[in-house]
Amino acid sequence: MTLFSYVVARDFGFAPNPFFGVCTLATCKPNIRRTADVGDWVIGTGSSTRGKRGFLVYAMVVTETMTFNEYWKDERFQQKRPNLRGSNKQAFGDNIYSKDEAGDWHQQNSHHSYDDGSPNPHNVLNDTQADRVLISSDFSYWGGAGPEIPSAFRDYDGYDICAVRNHKCRFPEDLVHDFVAWLRSLEVAGYQGAPLEWARMS
Repeated sequence: MTLFSYVVARDFGFAPNPFFGVCTLATCKPNIRRTADVGDWVIGTGSSTRGKRGFLVYAMVVTETMTFNEYWKDERFQQKRPNLRGSNKQAFGDNIYSKDEAGDWHQQNSHHSYDDGSPNPHNVLNDTQADRVLISSDFSYWGGAGPEIPSAFRDYDGYDICAVRNHKCRFPEDLVHDFVAWLRSLEVAGYQGAPLEWARMS
């Protein structure tokens, strides 16, 4: 079991997308999406620019993986296709990529597109580096109201569970075990609170 840790720099409920009973990571963080396997943990922590360094945004166990085309076509995830005229959770849908028979990527009008709805080539290139979506039915998402991570995990024999840039995944086995035990002790699951950035949108 590997634990991947990174900073959620912009928490809109897009990456990750914790809505409709399933947490998905389908955009951003291509290196994590390429590498994480079923049974691994992914945690996102808050950013220092938002005064949330050291706080959890979400934690999920990867319970399934699939390609973008599989995700796009899967009936379970049709609600995660973006609808920019809908509610916030519809507008920030992350089911935005599909590949045609010629092998070209299509990007839906979404949070990662230009304002006029046209594809953003930079985001397309970055997101599709890894043709892989991480899916979790075992997750907790707090958004802007996440718990503070105990100091014991911020300096665990010299290891800090919180990343600064990119991501971390080379943790001692004991640290991963103890951190997961702490997460489980919180006894919360599923969607717990709104994304931090939503308060700035109102």
